Amino acid sequence: MAVTAGQDQQAQPTRDVGVVLDFAARSHARAMVVLILIALTNFLPGFFTTPPIDRDEPLFAQASKQMIESGDYVDIRYQDEVRYQKPVGIYWLQAGAAATARALGLTEGLSAIAPYRVPSLCGALSAVLLTYWTALAFISRRGALLAGMMTACSALLGFESRFASTDAVLLATVVAAMGALARLYLPEQRAHLDAQARLMLPAIFWTALAAGILVKGPLILMVVGLAILTLLVADRRADWLKALKPLPGVIWVAALVLPWLIAITSRSHNAFLNDSVGRDFLPKLYSSAQGHGAPPGTYLLELGPMFFPGAMLAALAAPAIWAARREPGAKFLLAWLVPSWIVLELVVTKLPHYVLPLYPAIAILIAGIIEARMLSRNRWLTLGIPLWFILPVLTGILGIVCLVVIGHQLGFLAWAFAGGAAIVGLIAWRLYEVDGAELSLLRGMAAALLLTQATFGVVVPALVSGFPSEMMLRVMRNSGCPQPYATAAVGYREPSLVFLAGTATRLTNSAGAADFLSGGACRFAFVEAHQERDFAMQAEAIGLRYAVGPHIEAFNLTSGRLITMAVFRSESPL
Repeated sequence: MAVTAGQDQQAQPTRDVGVVLDFAARSHARAMVVLILIALTNFLPGFFTTPPIDRDEPLFAQASKQMIESGDYVDIRYQDEVRYQKPVGIYWLQAGAAATARALGLTEGLSAIAPYRVPSLCGALSAVLLTYWTALAFISRRGALLAGMMTACSALLGFESRFASTDAVLLATVVAAMGALARLYLPEQRAHLDAQARLMLPAIFWTALAAGILVKGPLILMVVGLAILTLLVADRRADWLKALKPLPGVIWVAALVLPWLIAITSRSHNAFLNDSVGRDFLPKLYSSAQGHGAPPGTYLLELGPMFFPGAMLAALAAPAIWAARREPGAKFLLAWLVPSWIVLELVVTKLPHYVLPLYPAIAILIAGIIEARMLSRNRWLTLGIPLWFILPVLTGILGIVCLVVIGHQLGFLAWAFAGGAAIVGLIAWRLYEVDGAELSLLRGMAAALLLTQATFGVVVPALVSGFPSEMMLRVMRNSGCPQPYATAAVGYREPSLVFLAGTATRLTNSAGAADFLSGGACRFAFVEAHQERDFAMQAEAIGLRYAVGPHIEAFNLTSGRLITMAVFRSESPL
């Protein structure tokens, strides 16, 4: 991606600025190994130790779990309710990962949720490597490595990699499709394609498109479609689209997507399309779904913390990117980024992960400008550089406060990691002018990785009272009762309890809980404290014998409120 913008060039560093990059950029194999190591350093802390995070994660995992239990891989259900908000792709991947873990005998050594997070971890790793591959169409191996590292260290991707949901896998499909599309669009790339590549690239593009549709419906079509439309309008020519082989490509996508879509439409009598499109997708465009509405500009404000540390250089790269907007490489990346970003800013419902498929384009643009040494030196645009220090400090303080207030412990290891992140971030900021952008960015990445160790490796798993369902599960484990646990809950309806305790978990009222306990021994009822008297009256009315366990004091992160759960068990004492 050649850049000819008239910005002041970054000063030559006074010391070797890239030992890591120099080593890794010597071959593709080294580059991929380094990217995988960096990505795993960001993705693995807390992966196995963090309990299910309400509500979306256990909803996805429970529906996948029920596929294994029922043997029905067409329908999507949460207990007895249909779950038609998203297509089946992610459920197949999660069910496959969990079934494989069970077949290999790994389930005893893993937390209940960990196998269901594996597709997200694999999707995030794939997205990092695919960002590197895509960047090679625009910039050198060293620059592509830098783009992949920015993606690997992204705070948002770090979260999605350890969250059993759709977005990390969707990101991988989008980057694969855009990487193939770039090689078919850019004249200098297209001119050097051999016969095999001319077949493989369309196959990658259309397969990624089909996979993205099966994972999260039309979002990949929006990103890819708007990019293509923008390029057609900007270039006023469409001859390059022939290289995509549209007719066989559309047939291939239909062959991959339609069998399940026809099966679920027939099974649900059109309920899937009504729920996924009419009740989930379309309302988010014009209304605030589940209280997640926000004004335009929200994603721009969130870019700093969500794409830390790469975002600190975005403003400095913007003038050169704008000046190079008519060059094929910059034009393609801007077509990938800008139209979809504008649409997502205008959509009323906003969640941070909606813009995740656009982050690799930002990473490649920034890496290209760093490589060309065309970062602006405007003093106003450099105001983002101190965030390499400020964000780790603020995040570290917040994490330690949560650890003390919610976790009731000092957690000195978290202090050490957070302090290390702040120190490295401070060095990245203060030595930016001396050592240049590349080394400062590497230091920012080191700060991000240290912050990950503090946050997900120490703080989050220690917030035991922030995971009420996990606390309830511990009560049942310590009771000596056999699994699966017979469980009912009153006033607490989080999907994590259903996932952890079992599909048969009953979410009911006081009368239903009393009747449930009367059905046999070793049955548990968890009742919110304000309904405890009602339960006692119902139990007395039916002559129920039960034992009272310890109250559970917890903080429901989803609802944002403190809760107290009374524990009851049928017949034998706790």
